[in-house]
Amino acid sequence: MNLSNLAGADGSKTSNNFRRGRGHGSGNGKTAGKGHKGQKARSGAPRIGFEGGQMPLYRRLPKKGFKCRSSKDIVEVKLSQLERFDEGSEVTIEALREAGIVKNPRDGVKILSGGELTKKLTVKVNAYSASAKEKIEALGGTAEVI
Repeated sequence: MNLSNLAGADGSKTSNNFRRGRGHGSGNGKTAGKGHKGQKARSGAPRIGFEGGQMPLYRRLPKKGFKCRSSKDIVEVKLSQLERFDEGSEVTIEALREAGIVKNPRDGVKILSGGELTKKLTVKVNAYSASAKEKIEALGGTAEVI
């Protein structure tokens, strides 16, 4: 083994702390990898997206809409839709999917008080309206938040 045979381990990363402009013996001296003259060879070269004073593309294009990052897409289910289930059964998000009431639960499922419920059910979903929870519990059922 000689010094000329040494190499880095396979998969090891190379450092970007390379000393540029430290003489022609370093292999990256004189112009330090910036070529000869021109705007990009100088210090203070323009930022990415700068178009020489022309209105840049990201400012020319129209801005439209707003999407709140913290908003959730909640699927709403009416109480009347829970009539499909048998008396005393457990209603979960998976059961709602199998019954065809909910196709894609997205960020969660909320039970709303639309319509009437006549059966005692154990409901386990993400949220309830206050009146829907009262109606479920009035019939002897339970409304659990998962």
